[in-house]
Amino acid sequence: MMRLKEKVALITGAGSGIGRETARLFAAEGAQVVVVDINEEAAREVTAAIHHQGGSAIAVKADVSKAADCQAMVAAAEKQYGKLNVLMNNAGISHAEDNDAISTTEEVWDLTFAVNVKGVFFGCKYGIPALLRAGGGSIINVASFVARLGAATPQLAYTASKGAVLSMTRELAAIHARQNIRVNALCPGPLQTELLMKYLDTEEKRQRRLVHIPMGRFGQAKEIAYAALYLACDESSYVTGSEFLVDGGITAAYTTP
Repeated sequence: MMRLKEKVALITGAGSGIGRETARLFAAEGAQVVVVDINEEAAREVTAAIHHQGGSAIAVKADVSKAADCQAMVAAAEKQYGKLNVLMNNAGISHAEDNDAISTTEEVWDLTFAVNVKGVFFGCKYGIPALLRAGGGSIINVASFVARLGAATPQLAYTASKGAVLSMTRELAAIHARQNIRVNALCPGPLQTELLMKYLDTEEKRQRRLVHIPMGRFGQAKEIAYAALYLACDESSYVTGSEFLVDGGITAAYTTP
């Protein structure tokens, strides 16, 4: 049985990494997928792959830091498929020059927050009315384990932005719980994605991160996609306001009871 049959899912940042894997998995599970990315070519490639596997998807170009783009992506979902049931605010950046408070520039800070925090806000601002029109649904905001722990390698803007996503998720969950809208934060651990590997660009940096992970390896984007699938489908009907850690045990190892 397909777990997302007859559901329409919009995923931002779906041109690569977690978003790409989730889009393909959701489509395989029966969802009609709105593949959103700032890189239109990447979005089209993912859409083509979904069509090739017999699924249904459309590609939409959007910069999530812009309100008009977020409004348009939600409108595109409703125009094409008539409704929206699942919203996954996944688009995010980790800037190469993100560092500690002394070294990080205001420009890097502002850009990181514009995409990682304002992008989630805009997604919810325009997505929630669509979910209400559909009778409810699921919102998955992608945060990070660093929102709980802090990063061993300084990336202050990113860490702070993901903390904001976590707190925003909790409040939205409380606000909309009686409206049949569930809002959860998905918190991946360190993954073997282009985003992180570009940041951990030396073996020394990679080992510094790996030594903290009880499983001793980086996660795969597909492993996060399966967690997103659970939060998107009706199996998680009593789950809201949660922070779903998928991190190879890193948080458990460094969180005191």
